[in-house]
Amino acid sequence: MYISFLIGVFVFIFGLCIGSFLNCVIYRLEHKKSLGGRSFCPKCKHVLSWKDLFPLFSWLFLGAKCRYCKKKISWQYPVLELATGLLFLLVYFTGNGNFLSLLFLLYVACALIVIFVYDFKHYIIPDSVLFPLIGVSIIYGVFMNPEMMAEYILAAIIASGFFYAIFFVSNGRWMGFGDVKLAVFMGLLLGLKNVILALFLAFFFGAIIGLILMFLKKKGLKSEIPFGPFLILGTFVALLWGQYIIQWYANLFVI
Repeated sequence: MYISFLIGVFVFIFGLCIGSFLNCVIYRLEHKKSLGGRSFCPKCKHVLSWKDLFPLFSWLFLGAKCRYCKKKISWQYPVLELATGLLFLLVYFTGNGNFLSLLFLLYVACALIVIFVYDFKHYIIPDSVLFPLIGVSIIYGVFMNPEMMAEYILAAIIASGFFYAIFFVSNGRWMGFGDVKLAVFMGLLLGLKNVILALFLAFFFGAIIGLILMFLKKKGLKSEIPFGPFLILGTFVALLWGQYIIQWYANLFVI
């Protein structure tokens, strides 16, 4: 029990640190900058010292302000760091695979977090993050689950084909092509049953949030809402708890 607690603390802190790095990745993607070089304040461009780089805690100790220019630091930074730490914990404690599987799932979590935030802010799914994710998923599947690759490829074709049909019929008004490419990855990661669950959950979450936004008069019927974050949310739920949800649903029809 004590060892599990210590491992959990380590995984959480590691996730916080990775979340801080993901914030950097997102900012540099947005501004077309390389990942090299030291971190700096996005407002005054002052290079940050080591005291400014403790994930979550530096934001708290500095009162959510830059040490140098006193400008407000976006809530995105601590929220994403905390979310990454918690997601790493979930992946670690719900996973039942080997160390290589754990590394793969942590990489998947990182890439999807970047896509989630980027699409939420800019309504664009960056190919520079998505294509490597698809490639790594194919390599992982070939080496770790070769006997299941046919099913996973079929899942990718069905999921992406469904979204492509929506994209084609609406001429891109109802669904962006980035969502079509994201669905390819979802099929490769989840397989047929779980990808169907993930798609259902994505539409369910999207409908609920859309209704809430319309009720609050933040969006209208013709307003554009990025669908990538809902696909990613559905993917995480299906990945972590899909088998339990499917089993629960199946038991509803057992007499």
